[in-house]
Amino acid sequence: MSPNVVVLDYGSGNLRSAERAVARAGADVTVTADWDAALAADGLVVPGVGAFAACMKGLREVRGEQIIGRRLAGGLPVLGICVGMQILFSKGIEHGVTTEGCDEWPGTVDGLEAPVVPHMGWNTVDVPDGSVLFRGLQDARFYFVHSYAARRWELAPDPTGTIEPPLVTWAEHGDRFVAAVENGPLCATQFHPEKSGDAGALLLRNWLSTLS
Repeated sequence: MSPNVVVLDYGSGNLRSAERAVARAGADVTVTADWDAALAADGLVVPGVGAFAACMKGLREVRGEQIIGRRLAGGLPVLGICVGMQILFSKGIEHGVTTEGCDEWPGTVDGLEAPVVPHMGWNTVDVPDGSVLFRGLQDARFYFVHSYAARRWELAPDPTGTIEPPLVTWAEHGDRFVAAVENGPLCATQFHPEKSGDAGALLLRNWLSTLS
């Protein structure tokens, strides 16, 4: 049976493109902000376009940060895309204004330091060994559109060694930034898999393969 996936509707601008891409990858997809549906789905996609602060405002209006937290506490998969990835960090700084994020990962999303901003177009990524999301995609290119990113990974390793460390994928535009993260049930990409052609479609299929 096809996995059931909810694309969280909190006012983000790329809901329908995310819906179509995940459906093409093989899921039964619903676009909704319904609390019960979002918690019950096999997978939750959190898309995002625009400003960090605006996305967090929309997310809080539908209790989206609580939905994400509840799902992760129960080990239920979540996939963040673009600003939907950025809001998973502790905070974002845009135009000198700091906005609190979901704080699933420590760290700050701030402006890229590059000769040309925004970073718009196709780029390669540096994939860590053992990645599931990027299985078969080590040499692929993905489509980015962003001016902000997490340029440092600040989650400290588990001192007991009992928790698997996250797999962090990097990309470069001026300086290095986090392009994707695989952290147990929580995955995210700074690029847009729904705009990344065959590579993005395979990445989404890889994610769907992890859903129970």
